[in-house]
Amino acid sequence: MKKLAGVKGMNDILPDESFEWEWLEEVVRSLMRQYAYRNIRTPILEHTQLFVRGIGEVTDIVEKEMYSFEDRLNGEALTLRPENTASVVRSVIEHSLLHEGGRRLYYMGPMFRHERPQRGRYRQFHQIGAEVLGYSGPEVDAELILLASALWRKLGLHDVRLELNSLGQASERATYRDALIGYLERHRDALDEDACRRLYTNPLRILDSKNSQLAPVLASAPRLFDFLGAASKAHFQALTDILDANGVAYTLNHRLVRGLDYYNLSVFEFVTDRLGAQGTVCAGGRYDDLIAQVGGKSAPAVGWALGVERILSLMKESGRTLDEPLPAAFAIVPDAAAFPVAMKVLQQLRELGLSIQMHAGSASGLGSMKSQFKKADNSGASYALIFGAEELARGSVAIKSLRDGVGQQSTWMLDQLPAWAATLQSQSPSPTNL
Repeated sequence: MKKLAGVKGMNDILPDESFEWEWLEEVVRSLMRQYAYRNIRTPILEHTQLFVRGIGEVTDIVEKEMYSFEDRLNGEALTLRPENTASVVRSVIEHSLLHEGGRRLYYMGPMFRHERPQRGRYRQFHQIGAEVLGYSGPEVDAELILLASALWRKLGLHDVRLELNSLGQASERATYRDALIGYLERHRDALDEDACRRLYTNPLRILDSKNSQLAPVLASAPRLFDFLGAASKAHFQALTDILDANGVAYTLNHRLVRGLDYYNLSVFEFVTDRLGAQGTVCAGGRYDDLIAQVGGKSAPAVGWALGVERILSLMKESGRTLDEPLPAAFAIVPDAAAFPVAMKVLQQLRELGLSIQMHAGSASGLGSMKSQFKKADNSGASYALIFGAEELARGSVAIKSLRDGVGQQSTWMLDQLPAWAATLQSQSPSPTNL
């Protein structure tokens, strides 16, 4: 029978790397608590219309990348979520979460896009996002940027830079859109196939083209910022004033438009040069019209999302490594008759906070002491707890050092083990370190 493999571009996260994911997630949870953001978890499957209305029909995501299908039982059009902002907005509307005021929310989880798998771009990928709904002021735009900046510091990432732009309001973009189309029509011979396809459907996305041959044309294109009204410029100025006061460096990027139709006013990206073409590690902006677009009462909102795979890759590229958490002790059990007492002791030590791996036998038996000690050493544990017959008869256990002072052995009475555990914990470093 042919061996089955995973779907291309949808990867297993194995134990040798999953501890890094857990560490990153805990850093994020801790930081979100500091900023008083609360967790929200939405389904990975939504009605297709949510993303068509929310993201935009002429975006690459909706046109080419969504995993959509018809439910064979009831004929509903369903889609695996390609991003989570629309899902969060749907949930906020459905459960009336803005009834008593604004919300600060964050999420973690898998997203799905049918793309050509390559480094930093997968068909199942994972995002962490933060969304603030119900507040219109530039101070929450700034708060989100400060939150992301604090995360880079906690992760030890210094090669991440911030790019900012303002998309203004819909009426301002409409005027700019006409001017941009007129300009690009005069340079149509220089446009590539993708730009020609977008010229009348989504011309702002042409500004974000990665085709270097278009660079001279785009460099001279009209700037959206010059079409903004006083209110839009004031919002952007207030945002940059806060960032300046907090020492957050940024670059004004007039070609930054983002790939989703729901953005307005502030948009931003955190980018790096260490990941090649996939240099954007976190991106977001304000989306004041999205709640109304998907059926809710109009309310302002702003948010960002980061790619977990890209952040972990950037940490490696930047030389930031994590120590895998290892068990404090490995329990050696020479005889199966010792399991009742040994496992009771191990449960007590685990409840005191120690991580302990226990040797387990097989159909052929528990194995020799030599083989058990070899497994203990391979586990990375600092100590071996030996539940020998003689020790148990005296109500004790032998503890042998496997690392510092290797080979040193002492005997502890079973009722003294909590004191040993407390001493061990006081000496233990943080389980993961940058």
